[in-house]
Amino acid sequence: MLRELGHRSSVVDLADYGLPAFDNDRIFDSDGFAALHDVISSADGIVLAFPIYNWAPAATVKSLIEATGATGENGRVAAWFDKVVTFVCAAGLPHSYMATGALGQSLMLDFKCVINPYTAYISERDWEPSQQLKIDRTARLSKTMTVHAELSDLLSARGYRSGWEV
Repeated sequence: MLRELGHRSSVVDLADYGLPAFDNDRIFDSDGFAALHDVISSADGIVLAFPIYNWAPAATVKSLIEATGATGENGRVAAWFDKVVTFVCAAGLPHSYMATGALGQSLMLDFKCVINPYTAYISERDWEPSQQLKIDRTARLSKTMTVHAELSDLLSARGYRSGWEV
């Protein structure tokens, strides 16, 4: 959908990168960290697609943000500053649609990300027997991506760059 809207887009599967669990130490020496940090820091927007488990985003997405959001030795700077971030969630039930709230707040306050207010939250009940997404969820996903693209376009010319600040 983002490509259809004229945006460069690629899918990054964390399983392909072998990113170790966040430990604030050896993770920064891993090949997965370096590659993922480059992908995130060079993007104008990030669509985070992840499952919801036990009313919260999966631990892997939190570990990704911890690792690529850390600033420290050797001039390492967080990759997330000033990104447009959109959530696409897969869930078993429709009840935890607000599970991204704390994650969004953290990205806003820590990294000055602009969080897309439209989240594509899709549960197992949102699929037709033919494995097609139901019409209302397809429309929501489309609107979510359209808003993501528009926010990215509008904010691409901003004159400021954020860093660690309160």
